Amino acid sequence: MSYMTRKDFLKYIGLFSLSSTTMNAKDFRQVTSQLKPSPQMPLLFVGHGSPMNAIESNEFTKQWQLIARQLPVPQAILCISAHWETKGTFITATPQPKTIHDFGGFPKALFDVQYPANGNPELAKNIAAQSKPMQIQLDHQWGLYHGCWSILKHMFPAAEVPVLQLSIDYQKEASAHYEIGKQLQYLRERGVLIIGSGNLVHNLRLIDWKKMHQPEYGFDWALEARAIINKHILEGNHAALKNYQQLGKSVSLAVPSPDHYLPLLYTLSLKRDHEQVSLFNDKAVMGSISMTSVLIG
Repeated sequence: MSYMTRKDFLKYIGLFSLSSTTMNAKDFRQVTSQLKPSPQMPLLFVGHGSPMNAIESNEFTKQWQLIARQLPVPQAILCISAHWETKGTFITATPQPKTIHDFGGFPKALFDVQYPANGNPELAKNIAAQSKPMQIQLDHQWGLYHGCWSILKHMFPAAEVPVLQLSIDYQKEASAHYEIGKQLQYLRERGVLIIGSGNLVHNLRLIDWKKMHQPEYGFDWALEARAIINKHILEGNHAALKNYQQLGKSVSLAVPSPDHYLPLLYTLSLKRDHEQVSLFNDKAVMGSISMTSVLIG
């Protein structure tokens, strides 16, 4: 069965531009039955690193571009990114999500970046409706955080694919985030590319700014933590990854707060037994950051 071509995408994406304010089960079956089916969409976790990656060309951004060229053309993108933490779980339901510049101290060129992808309110409503018992709520105010648009700007520079972002409920344990992710499995068969975005090793307090321009550098504890997490990813030991607080001192230093780590669990929760897992951009930078990224399928 072939992947969807860009021509097919432009034809079928219009099916989601429904004028009704609600989508019931019959509507959903009607829409999805007309979408050209494809093999399950792959899954990604992307180490996004510094916001400056949005406007730079480097080995990491070039790899994002390469991976995107190898993917089937998605009909929509669902991004679970660090930085949008909420009480409860929300999904963006705006027709044109704004580009959020949630940082300071960077050059004006970065603040000038806009990623004008459309949203998909009807798809958001469907995801919310399908999300019981782990309820996902609609958000009509939010937009796209840099953890999302900084990578999509390289992967899909024309911003032609609708993008939705899912928030991270800061009240929930890691295992609950894993279970929320599992509810999204059906989207993979509807042409939706699901991307987790964060960093597996992410300790800003311990960054070595003197090594900012060195292509690869990690503290011993960061390299050890990366090796431990990578091993469990490749071996499919999701139980250990959900209980990351028990993985030792190096991982505790690597994950001082869960926001950049939890998007990984959303990606892993959707892996099926037969699917291959590979790593890319598997490098440490500035001592305490890992750019390690994961491709499934």
